Amino acid sequence: MKKQCLTFLVLIALVIPIQAQYVISSLEELQDLKSLPQEKVYVHHTGPIVFTGEYVHYAVYCFNAQNNRTSNVSTVGYVALVNQDGEYILEQKIRLQQGKSQGDFFVNTNVPSGNYKILGYTQWMKNNGMEQVFKDDLVIINPYQVDQSQLLSDDFENAPISSKVINRPIDSSVVQIKLDQDIFGTRQKVDLTLKNYKEQLGYGNYTLKVQKKEEMDVYPSINAISYANEYFNIKKELDKKVGDSLFLPEQRGELLFGKVTYADGDPASDTKMVVSIPGEEFLLKFAITDDNGSFYTYLRQDYKQSRAILQVAENAKDVEVSLGRIPNLDATGLTFGQFNLKPQYSDEIKLRSVHNQLENQFFSVKPDSVLLGFPIDPFDGGTLETINLEEYTRFPTFQETLVEILDFAGYRSNSKGSDYIRIAQDFETYNEQANNFPAILLIDGVYIPDHEKIKDFDARKIESISLVRDQFRMAGKDYQGMMSVKTIDGDYFEDYAPEHGINVPIKKASPKKNYFKQHYGSEMSVDSKVPDYRRILLWEPHVEVGGADLQFEFYTSDLTGEFEVILDGFTTYGKPITVYKTIIVNEESQ
Repeated sequence: MKKQCLTFLVLIALVIPIQAQYVISSLEELQDLKSLPQEKVYVHHTGPIVFTGEYVHYAVYCFNAQNNRTSNVSTVGYVALVNQDGEYILEQKIRLQQGKSQGDFFVNTNVPSGNYKILGYTQWMKNNGMEQVFKDDLVIINPYQVDQSQLLSDDFENAPISSKVINRPIDSSVVQIKLDQDIFGTRQKVDLTLKNYKEQLGYGNYTLKVQKKEEMDVYPSINAISYANEYFNIKKELDKKVGDSLFLPEQRGELLFGKVTYADGDPASDTKMVVSIPGEEFLLKFAITDDNGSFYTYLRQDYKQSRAILQVAENAKDVEVSLGRIPNLDATGLTFGQFNLKPQYSDEIKLRSVHNQLENQFFSVKPDSVLLGFPIDPFDGGTLETINLEEYTRFPTFQETLVEILDFAGYRSNSKGSDYIRIAQDFETYNEQANNFPAILLIDGVYIPDHEKIKDFDARKIESISLVRDQFRMAGKDYQGMMSVKTIDGDYFEDYAPEHGINVPIKKASPKKNYFKQHYGSEMSVDSKVPDYRRILLWEPHVEVGGADLQFEFYTSDLTGEFEVILDGFTTYGKPITVYKTIIVNEESQ
């Protein structure tokens, strides 16, 4: 007999039960929590000045705060943008792999000009407050809005020092940037080599970018060395005491939690819950509520639909289900940089805005591509038998279809309750005892707790029916097989309203991308008539150095002036490395 056990979680952090805002009840629990290392995050981004119509690209590094090595605590990180009023303009969720991730966000015309903060953190870090969170200044210029008051000042004497004369910390003793020349023409190929002179001492993970230098006076972004110095004394363990509440670490994936209460408001404890993330590559999770009516589950895989259906699995009474929300930290006390617009910036702002409009107009010619990630096997390795209904005579209802077309599945009468679907056991393959267990039934990835209620479902909407004849055990209950119904439109979940549950949107992690790379003079070239006003000529969010040298190539754009080649990151031992090199782009190559 092949018996599979689908995910069923009564979550435990360390060795103690947890809640969404768990209150530490004893000194023993506190010591267990303190044994889990705190984290710190570094975000390398493509600021410090961003215009509306541009993307902010970022690379995230998450470290164990106790030893400065990559953290294995959190599997999920967050990057947020906060304005001077402490309001969160956006928050992106990213999946961490070995303490690293990457992403980007587009600054649209609804975002006003101003001084902002870009934040980087994990939920576990939030327990130590905003001091633990990575913070860096980001200036946004929106030339399409009349109100520029956030960036205007009459006191030009106290404007920021030019970024070109600020003495930024560097360390080129381990890894260096090598170029054959320093002056290039527009649309010219550039060969770049990273030279590691210290063997294993130089091994590590770095961000490599080539970006146009800012023409306006602004303080530069934090680099790896200044970050290491500024966050050197960050807290190394949980800063809580008995009686405090805390944010839970997302060690096994994205934390999804909720609460079940009866009509009178009392908690519905010991209630079996099922969580469906619908779609063709669906996820199915089970949990049981605790004494407070709370339930929790982790979403480990990169699911496709940003929607969750939370419902009571069986024997439901009149209950109310709610989805938990994790609050943001208070950002009202942050100190912001003070970039000021000057009259002499007018021409540069106009020109850069025109270039951005042209770049966006031709975005479809040179798009980024989303990495698909690993496919999800919703059937957990079970042998799948699929019946495509287009190959058979169509019958009006779902029940009739099972009777007339499927050999191994059909409805069974139930004198003690609703009729249920039964999938025949595979006695030829497995030696197992006969049973009368019901099947697990899903439509477009939506768990259906009451099979009888869809007997009359319009079978003309069904594309296929798939069966797995293995036995499953979930939340202490046995099931015989799984039936997955796929509709033609694949959208059953959009209008599904569970009788004892909720159908709610959830925020999914931002997808990783392969960023477009411009080529000239090859089959991969973009039409030479397409304008090229890229300010970022090369963006490699995470480069793994594990040898003596690495080669890269990129092409200059139609923009001229000074560009900066930046290598910024950390060795495997946690040592920060930052290297800068300037190249010049002229109309004609030198």
